Order: sequence, then structure tokens, then C-alpha cells
Amino acid sequence: MLVTLIIVCEVGFWVLLTGGLALRYLAKKPRLGAAVLLCEPLLELVLFVATALDLRAGAEPDWKHGLAALYLGYTAAYGHWTVKWLDGHAAYRLGDGSKPAGAGYGKARAVHEWKLVARSVLAAAVAIALLQAAIWYVGGSGDTAPLRAWQFTALRVTGIHALIAATYTVWPKRAPAKAGIQG
Repeated sequence: MLVTLIIVCEVGFWVLLTGGLALRYLAKKPRLGAAVLLCEPLLELVLFVATALDLRAGAEPDWKHGLAALYLGYTAAYGHWTVKWLDGHAAYRLGDGSKPAGAGYGKARAVHEWKLVARSVLAAAVAIALLQAAIWYVGGSGDTAPLRAWQFTALRVTGIHALIAATYTVWPKRAPAKAGIQG
């Protein structure tokens, strides 16, 4: 049931996001669109409560609970940023907004990548905290090894993301060469 709920929350996130942006820019109802976008955190609340109730009902902690914690950490760190990023692009494509700036090249791109790593650190911190709370919640009555394994998974993913950002620092992405002037 928990895996299904995680999938429903992810699909619901994109449905609410698409619906909210469509209301804002296609239907020209910005307030209603904003109200729809503000409903997205309710999905995470439902997942959090369902995970806690599942553990309270005596479910053995396993990979599903770990995945739920990582999902909640990711949406806490990246959810608002994703909505803002897509809103800027929707305003440009569907409304009268200006073209959003890209990640850039060279040092600007490296800084952008390190800012994303900071978000990944936040996501991992939230997930690890939720997993630790679940470990304490379950206590000695269950095997908490799967939850501890997910804590290390969160750290590994963050480490990999930091390595990727480091490559942009060591080997900066260069701007494409300009095409020659055609006469």
C-alpha cells in the first residue's frame, strides 16, 4: 500500500503542478492556479501520516518506509524550487514573462551545481531525521536495519551529487562556439 501511495503522491504532484500552471497561464486564473499549487504539500502530509500509521500498526520497517522518507526529504528540499523553476518557464512559454536564465557556463555553472548540492544535503538531512524518528518510534520492537541502510543511501546519493558538482568546478562547462557570420 505504501509504494502505491508514494506513486500516487508523485503523480499527484505533477497533476497539481500541471493543473495549477494551466489555470494560471492558459485559463488566465492566477489566483485559482496558485491555490491549486498550494495544495501540493498536502500530498506529502498524507504520505507522512500514512507511513507513521503503517509503522504504528505494527508493520515491519522495510525499504518502503525508507523510500517514503527519501521522497519526503526530496520534496522538502526540491519541491518549491521545482515549482518556481517550472512556473518561470510556463510564464515565458505561455504568458508574457521573460526568458528564465539558464545555469550558465564556467564558474556560474559550477556555483549553480553547488547550490543544487546544498539542496541535496537538505533533502538528505530531512530524510535521515525522518528515518531516525522512525527508528526511535519502532524502538526495540522491530528490525530497524533497513531504515539505517536508507540513512546511508541518503548520504551516498548526496556524495555522488557532490562529486558531479566537483566535476563542474574542476572541468568547467564551456559556452558553445558562436557560429561564423554568414554573408
